[in-house]
Amino acid sequence: MLPALLTLALTAGSALAEPAVVDVCRISDQRLQELSGLASDGERWYAVNDSDDGHVEIQVLDRTCAITRTIEAPANPFDVEDLALAPDGTLWLADTGDNGRSRETVALHAVAPDGTSRLYRLTYPDGKHDAEALLLDARGVPHVVTKESIGSPLVYRPKGDLDVGAPTPMEQVAKVRIRGTDTPGGPLQSSVVTRVVTGGAMSADGKVAALRTYTDAYLFPVPDGDLAKALESDPVRVPLPNEPQGEAIAFDPDGTLLSASEFGDRGTGSTVRAVANATALATPPPTTTTPPPPPQGDPAAAPPTTDEDRPLPWGVIGAGAAALALTGLLVRRSRRRGA
Repeated sequence: MLPALLTLALTAGSALAEPAVVDVCRISDQRLQELSGLASDGERWYAVNDSDDGHVEIQVLDRTCAITRTIEAPANPFDVEDLALAPDGTLWLADTGDNGRSRETVALHAVAPDGTSRLYRLTYPDGKHDAEALLLDARGVPHVVTKESIGSPLVYRPKGDLDVGAPTPMEQVAKVRIRGTDTPGGPLQSSVVTRVVTGGAMSADGKVAALRTYTDAYLFPVPDGDLAKALESDPVRVPLPNEPQGEAIAFDPDGTLLSASEFGDRGTGSTVRAVANATALATPPPTTTTPPPPPQGDPAAAPPTTDEDRPLPWGVIGAGAAALALTGLLVRRSRRRGA
């Protein structure tokens, strides 16, 4: 069992959790040198590269980081950036990367364990976006979270049922509040890399969502199944320091949070790391507040104190770090084909 230090501290606008982040194993297989998506069923892990080699490959790993088999699907993705595992075993690939913001549609690939797949094209309502995070809510509805170097990450979901025959329009349903941090890591020495969203994951019971940047994970409680509402709340931040290009994040069914990075410039591999009992961190501890003294004069004139009058336990989130343009800084691979 992995040790965990469940330490929480309130910060401006969010809570900071500093649990133990434990190295589990190291991926050295070159087939995952651009690891961008990770999922877990408790016994094995599923991982995807974001390179374009003309077809979908999902690598199945044991818990020593060894690839045991490959699931191939006859699809031609443009830029797969994330991976989600549905309760029925379907693996959802987020073919939503668009560094040049040139795509008329983005796509989701739903891949069964036997490699059969379905392609769903999606359109944004307000122009083109680059996105690297996919979340499936408790009903199985996909939510795409954009990667914004300026402004807040945006959350989109399909307006209706997905259709293999025609693109499905999406609607914006939330904005995520993420601030820059001083956590070291990422491909550049810039505050931008600490606030752009590079991956997402949902707990097995659908009650905790996680988004990650290159340097930190953010945990959002989803108590009532309303994922869009939850993503507009103040999250709990878990630092994931010193990952060269952290893009992969997942939950084990027992609530352990997993993270991993692309191999980085040296190309020597990626360490899968774990935070035990991470879902328990998503709800900050209750805070004790002292009620204000009663007003002088007639007690009957004093309005009753309600829960809405009490100070919020999380505080009000401060203004974000100064926006820096990321385009041109994070030089990525050019894509040969469109979704």
